[in-house]
Order: sequence, then structure tokens, then C-alpha cells
Amino acid sequence: MAEAYCKSYYAASANGTGQFSRLEGEVDCDVAIVAGGFTGIATAVELAERGVRVVVLEANRIGWGASGRNGGQVTGSLSGDKAMERQFRRKLGDEAADFVWRLRWRGHDIIKNRVAKYGISCDLKHGHMQAAYQPSHIGELEEMYRLACAHGMGDEVEMVYGADLHQYVGTDIYHAGIVNRRNMHLHSLNLCLGEAEAARSLGAQIFTDTPVTKIVHGDRPEVVTEKGRVRADKVLIAGNGYHHLAPGKLAGMLFPATLGIVATEQLPEDLARRVLPQDFAVYDTRFVLDYYRLTADRRLLFGSGTNYKGTQSRDIGAPMRPAIVKTFPQLSDVKIEFAWEGQDGITINRIPQLGNVTANVFYAQGYSGHGIATSHIIGEIMAAAITGDSRDFDVFASAWHWRLPVGRYLGNRALALGMWYFQKTEALR
Repeated sequence: MAEAYCKSYYAASANGTGQFSRLEGEVDCDVAIVAGGFTGIATAVELAERGVRVVVLEANRIGWGASGRNGGQVTGSLSGDKAMERQFRRKLGDEAADFVWRLRWRGHDIIKNRVAKYGISCDLKHGHMQAAYQPSHIGELEEMYRLACAHGMGDEVEMVYGADLHQYVGTDIYHAGIVNRRNMHLHSLNLCLGEAEAARSLGAQIFTDTPVTKIVHGDRPEVVTEKGRVRADKVLIAGNGYHHLAPGKLAGMLFPATLGIVATEQLPEDLARRVLPQDFAVYDTRFVLDYYRLTADRRLLFGSGTNYKGTQSRDIGAPMRPAIVKTFPQLSDVKIEFAWEGQDGITINRIPQLGNVTANVFYAQGYSGHGIATSHIIGEIMAAAITGDSRDFDVFASAWHWRLPVGRYLGNRALALGMWYFQKTEALR
């Protein structure tokens, strides 16, 4: 039985969509996609636009996992950018840096164009600021600003210091910020649902309440579910931190981290303007950061910290309220109406993992906290690879990844220990 959406702001304000049925019986297709989050649905849209017969199999509901539970920020941040440049240089040589820079913004165009093309209602807005939490972090932002200007983004970015920050955020805790008008924020579940409807309108078959129990490999692999099976020419495993398929190939490579987010009650219009005067999204420069934005109905949606043990919290809102009040003392009496968690797939080197289990079974996973834009880029790359253009796929597939020879329980604890070390040493930079 499919699990209901978690009790999030996104689920409470989701657009109504046509119902998706459970798979019962046998289906034949060109490509079967396991999981109906951003990676699976974005790839389905790309393939369906190319005329490919696609079947999507989701264990619960469309966007049920991290795709419908995140902070809703679409930014050009890549947490593994330096590692990507080093590893991609083996394939691309001196072009690696430009390749990675283009990756930063490729997802923005895909999302913006798709929302316009299919009329997806997802509260899409432009504008974002990354704020320096410590004076020592300002140099990193200034370097990013110089890099953006060197790549022709001078009219879209701006460095802001001191009291000028109040134009964008109603707090005194930051020292500087880089404003980016290309970055966006949106209602992530409605984006995923809208894209699923777009894929269906193009002929894709989408089944929910249909957990995959195994994949039978062969010349035409079979994806087996509780009540049926799908025969396909190719298969994409797109479940990220929520699946346990292909353990021989993927074990020890990806570890789920638990992200907690809250949404306040609706704020009066004047208070909302004092908190975020330009309605921009914000996150800070810490390794484990705070991130927040206003929703379309003027709630503050706020995420803070990450549980790298991968376990659930007893009280999601408890650690959030002090972080909110520290940032915005004017919200000390505001109620939290929604609190929820989701699992993000973390890779040790922060590079997304793309590859093959067998020649005709692919996988894509591991966005390490930057999933909205990255998953759409990966959807485009996977669709191209599946239909014969593997250039970008081969670049990612060539990357070397850490594999911990332990299960997820011990792997998550090793990851948590490493993150604790980074957090402790961060205060020294």
C-alpha cells in the first residue's frame, strides 16, 4: 500500500492532478524508469519528447520522496564542483572547468523552459542571495562574483555588504552576500506533479503504488513489481536514497542524510516584507547551512542543519525555532504550522553518480543537497545516453567514487563523524 505524502506545506498546497493507477499485469516499453521523483520524471519527459515509449514505476506517489520535501531553491551551487573539475579533466582536458561552469546553470534553463512550455503552476520566482555567515567567508563570495562576471553574468549578480544587505534580508547576522537574479525558487512538489502530467500528455505511462521488487537482467530486462512486470529495452534506476536495488553494484556508494524543514503560519504582508523585502531565497555560507524563502502565501519555509546519521528526528521543529529566531528575532512569536523531513542522497566526493549496472540497465543518483537543478540536468543527460548520445554521460561515468565496505548504518555513522569534523573546523576558517 502506497504511503501518503508527509504532512508538509507542499503536500497541503499541492495542485490537483489526474490520478495515477497501480500496475497490475504486464506492460512492454522502450524504457522503464524506477522511481517517480525529479530524476525519473524529468528523464521521462525528455524521453517522451523524443518519441520513446516510457513507463515510470513509483512505489508511493509522484514526488513522494526528497523531490517533494526540499527547500525549493534552484541555484547554481555544486557542492562537488572542485572534485568534478579534477576528475572530469581526464575526459575533457582543459575544457573541464567550462563544462562544470555550464552545469551550474543548465538545470535553470531546463526548468524555466519546461514550466513555460507545459504551463506548470509551481510559484516559480527569480532571485537568491548567498550570505556570508562569517567575515572570513566574504572572500569566497567575492571570488564567485568575479567568476560569474568573467562568464558574462555581470548584469545578474551583485556583491552586497553591511547595511545594504537589509535591501534583501531583514537580519543583522550576515556580513556580505552575493545576489543572483538567475537563481530561482519554487513549489517543488507542484513542479514534479506538473512534469508528470506533461510526460503523461506525451504518452508516458506512469504507475504509482507500484514498488519494484527486483530487476531480471537480460537482453530485454524485466522490472518486477508486486502485481505485474514491465519488459523494456532499457531500464533506469532513479530512486536515489530511497531504494536498495542493484546492491552488488551500488552498495556503499550512497548514504541517505535526513533534512528537516518547517513552514510558519502565514505572515502579515508588512512582516513578510521586513523579513525578505525582495522575496528572494537565501542560504548562508556554512558547510551545514540554513536556507529559507517565502512561499506564495507568505509563510517562511526554513531548513536548518542535516542529520547525517540518516535517522528521523523526534521533534523536527525543536532545533529549527532557535535558528529562525536567531536569524529573525521579529518572528519569535510566529507559530510553526508544518514540519517535515526528507532523505537526501549523499556521495562522499559530492559528485553525482551515473553509470551502468549492465549494458542496458542504468542508474543516476547522489545530488548531495542540490537536487532540483541537478536532477533536471541528469534527466537530460540520461535521456540522451539512452537514445544514443552518451558524451556527457561518459564524463560522469568516468568519475571515481568512494565505496565504503559497510552497510548504510555504519556508513552513515562514518559520514556523520566526518561532517562533525568539518563543522568543528569550520569555525577556524
